[in-house]
Amino acid sequence: MAISYSGLGAFHAVAEAESFTRAARARNVSQPTLSSQVRGLEDAYGVRLFDRAGRQVRLTPLGQSLFVITSRLFAAEDEAQALLAGTRTLQRGHLRIAADSATHVMAALARIRTKYPGLTFSLTIGNSSEVIDQIMDFAADVAITARQSSDPHLHVVKLRSDRLVAFVSVEHHFAHHGHIPIEAFTGEDIVLRERGSITREVFESRLSEAGVKPANLLEVQTREAVREAVAAGFGIGVTFDAEFREDPQLKRLEITGADLSVGEYAACRAERRRIPLVRSFFETVQDLARSG
Repeated sequence: MAISYSGLGAFHAVAEAESFTRAARARNVSQPTLSSQVRGLEDAYGVRLFDRAGRQVRLTPLGQSLFVITSRLFAAEDEAQALLAGTRTLQRGHLRIAADSATHVMAALARIRTKYPGLTFSLTIGNSSEVIDQIMDFAADVAITARQSSDPHLHVVKLRSDRLVAFVSVEHHFAHHGHIPIEAFTGEDIVLRERGSITREVFESRLSEAGVKPANLLEVQTREAVREAVAAGFGIGVTFDAEFREDPQLKRLEITGADLSVGEYAACRAERRRIPLVRSFFETVQDLARSG
């Protein structure tokens, strides 16, 4: 049985948009037409790809597996189109960016937007592991992350180096210091991101290497929550130096006695690096890194 390409396209659009309405609008077709195409694909194979409850649309386990395949399929189609188009000036397109911090991404997007005003963007912020997963799953086109990867399926370029610093509430007993040795964390409460965060991964590794055992660990999900918890007196926070924002409630501290340097990388799937929009993003972030 020949599979319906239009059915696959309709399925992929709905899965990506998580909505029949938004998918129909993006494909410039009526919602009944789109629904009919998806239903035709389901009926042809006697399967259910979506669970529908009112306006809510969720992929079934089979639908999730198919979405991984169609993501690869339509990514390859994008690459073929880019190859045939050559170096045509970028007039339109949509770039999906995943990042573990918005610190350096926004400057790159602003520069690309100025150069190519017809482009649109979406930005997803997550921890370093989630960012790499989005690239591997075709959920994002490019990424900025502190996690280096040697996966041959990824094209990775180092942009710059940063280092971890500590920060405390101005009422903390370390607040009158400008720097502390890593041994000072012994018996202290600390506030860190969730597992999967490169900040936590590197810092816990350096604590272990130094034989340092903190007291209590408060795990939170975002950088903003780390700052709020530290300001409220829950312990010592750790962040990248470039990401620390001056705050009258917080005091920044250098950490001595350990190598806390971490790189920042741009990444994409290796087979997509020649797509003009992806290539332009890499050129832009590399230019900013050299000038910054």
